Amino acid sequence: MATIKFKLRSCLTILVSLNIIGMPSVAMARDLFNPAFLNDINASGARVDLSAYEQSNSQAPGVYKVDVFINGEFIETSDVVFTTLKKESNDLVPCFSLDKLNSYGIRTKAIKSLKVDEKGCVDLKQIPEADSQFNFNLQQLKLSIPQAALVATVRGYVDPKYYDNGITSLFLNYRAYGSKGYSRDNNPDNETYSLNLLPGLNIGAWRLRNYSTWNKSSNNNNDSWDTVYTYSERNIIPLKSVLTLGEKFTSSDIFDSVPFKGAQLSTDESMDAESLQGYAPVVRGIAKTNAKVLIKQNGYTIYQSFVPAGAFEITDLYSTGGSGDLEVEVEEADGSKQQFVVPYASLPVLRREGSLKYSITSGLYRPSDDEVDETPFTQATASYGLPLNTTLYGGFQAASKYQAITAGIGNNLGDLGAVSVDVTQAWSKLKNRDDLSGQSIRFRYSKNLSSTGTNVSIAGYRYSTSGFMTLNDTLDTYRDSYSYNMIDRLKSRSELTISQNLPDQWGYINVGGYIEDYWNQKRKTTSANIGYSNSWKGISYTLNYAYNQYSSEYSDKQNEKLFSLNVSVPFSAFMQNTWLNYGMTTSSPGSTANTVGLTGTALEGNNLSWNVQQAYDNRNYASGSAGVDYSGTYGEVYANYDYDNSRQNINYGASGSMILHEDGLTFGQAFSDSAILVKVPGVNGARISNDVGVFTDYRGYTIVPNVALYRRNDVSLDTETMPDNAEIEIATTSVIPSRGSITRAEFSANVGLRAFLTLNDSSGKSIPFGATVSYLSTVNGQSSNGIVSDGGQVYMSGLDESGTLDVQWGRNNHQKCKAQYQLKSNSAVNGITQANSICR
Repeated sequence: MATIKFKLRSCLTILVSLNIIGMPSVAMARDLFNPAFLNDINASGARVDLSAYEQSNSQAPGVYKVDVFINGEFIETSDVVFTTLKKESNDLVPCFSLDKLNSYGIRTKAIKSLKVDEKGCVDLKQIPEADSQFNFNLQQLKLSIPQAALVATVRGYVDPKYYDNGITSLFLNYRAYGSKGYSRDNNPDNETYSLNLLPGLNIGAWRLRNYSTWNKSSNNNNDSWDTVYTYSERNIIPLKSVLTLGEKFTSSDIFDSVPFKGAQLSTDESMDAESLQGYAPVVRGIAKTNAKVLIKQNGYTIYQSFVPAGAFEITDLYSTGGSGDLEVEVEEADGSKQQFVVPYASLPVLRREGSLKYSITSGLYRPSDDEVDETPFTQATASYGLPLNTTLYGGFQAASKYQAITAGIGNNLGDLGAVSVDVTQAWSKLKNRDDLSGQSIRFRYSKNLSSTGTNVSIAGYRYSTSGFMTLNDTLDTYRDSYSYNMIDRLKSRSELTISQNLPDQWGYINVGGYIEDYWNQKRKTTSANIGYSNSWKGISYTLNYAYNQYSSEYSDKQNEKLFSLNVSVPFSAFMQNTWLNYGMTTSSPGSTANTVGLTGTALEGNNLSWNVQQAYDNRNYASGSAGVDYSGTYGEVYANYDYDNSRQNINYGASGSMILHEDGLTFGQAFSDSAILVKVPGVNGARISNDVGVFTDYRGYTIVPNVALYRRNDVSLDTETMPDNAEIEIATTSVIPSRGSITRAEFSANVGLRAFLTLNDSSGKSIPFGATVSYLSTVNGQSSNGIVSDGGQVYMSGLDESGTLDVQWGRNNHQKCKAQYQLKSNSAVNGITQANSICR
């Protein structure tokens, strides 16, 4: 009989426990448990109140942190009060105020039937066809609201009231690069160093920013500091604008980008929905050997790094806050150089009906050349969306030595794409030269069709008369050492960028290029590239072709053709996360080289990458390289060794960031302008999902570098990487960072010992099944809760080595006692200790 009673008791414990933790019941009817039956097998003889758990997926009323969804779309993670509509019912319903429903985009003022009860709650069922479902297992609240009751919004739109300006903080981003070259012949050794610094200060909505670069080379025995910009800035949300004071660049959607020192008020398009935002360039090229890449924009050096032989892509440029063509120089290992331009192509000027974009700038022209005068100027531009998918836009530039006015029209042609055309009239007063006047006509076209796999297509053409000059061209003539031949008057320019997914798994193709010529010189530049990539049974391959042609007043036409083939084969049968690579690069004029190597990733999260390769070409020219790159909690470091017949080089670098905030100093990976500071006090080594190498530091802090501005960013902790002494109830939180913000994503974790405690009363009887246990740590102030199972056992986390538990049971929890415990952390098994305690 004792054996039967024990088995019955165990089965009931399992069944009731499963219902308590929320496992769905297969029975459709209400699950009823006879309290008398439980009381009969309860060793203490005390009565048990489990009425709150009698229904599948039902819980006691209270506050729960849940993910809120409306019509399947995630809205926020929030603490929601749940209550019951009727005293005799345990069905939980959310308690929302009218203001909260308004924030969810529900048209409460238009729904006359909505009423607030004595608790300040609105019954959602007052909205016709509306409903709510609370999934306790997943901590999800799903609201079903008819579209007629919702405010119409644009896809990707986020209500500005949720924008987070972040915390007060002082930070620094850095990227350091060094190279040491050793000659194998009589040529001198050389050293090169560069440092990019992006410090910032955030106070409320104000941001102070600086971008400075330092470069040094042993070839000229000097070093140079260059400031790309220094400015303060803040967003003005009601105007969907940003105010800038200091050094920055104007946009290039209507006029060419101009560096200025002064003030600017302009529309911040990042506040627009994702479906309304534009385009940014990617730098692609082909290196014939292990090469150094130098990138300039508007005369300022903004990037310098090392790339191996073959095709390369650079997508991690720091934002300069402006636009303008990217001037790329590839310095090969043999000393030869490639030079080409990546057009900063702009989309056709289009606005939604009724929307306005504007920019007003006034200040001094800020040239990259110290010999050029800083001339005052003012610029204003605007574009406005009209009916029939039409946009009107225009603007003016005014200085004592230059005036220009622009007018244009854009139209969305539907299936035919989008197009805009504008005309600029300019009047220029050159230094010591005759005045000029002329016109420039610009045509821009784009088409983006997901149905055909066309990701981006941009085509542009610009023609300028012989008397047309830009503001930059004109003001650059006012220099100490003036030379008329330095003025390059653009005649025409054509550019094209296309990326296309081919049907039937035929791969992906990208095409780009531009052609430009000048009035006053024989200078003409042509650059084109085409790439194709695909994969077959895990084997990926890429073909790239580039053509560059350049001629000038002082040199004949120079042509260069480059072709590369790269094949990557998984090597996982021999080494996990490893690929065997073959590459072939040929150039004309030049040579053909064949390269074989291995690349791979290692460590948790694959945050260590490595590569080795060996190359030979048809000139008996041998070269090779080996390198590693590690992205970790405190930043990124890399090192590379390469050699050829004449030299050996060691290249190394590091990048990262540091944020000083109210809780201390946190180091992390580099970010451009905005970041998320993760705070999980006491939880070290927890990985942030979807971010390579981002783990919490020894204090439980880390920096998430990839941020979507004015968008909901979900930050998730990988619970499998949590330390044994920590547990977390909600592993995902959401933040909506504003431009330039350091936004905090805070998690609440129970940090401390985990234990199975057996609770008995002073007479030795077990505490009743279903009793609730609560605990408040005297060390860190954290609280935790548990429910007693059969035999007086309860699982608790976040415990100090000793403390007091508050225990309650019976209907309305009128029976109480306190249990003091003592744990021995060194006796833990799999991080869990066991102990007995008397509850008095």
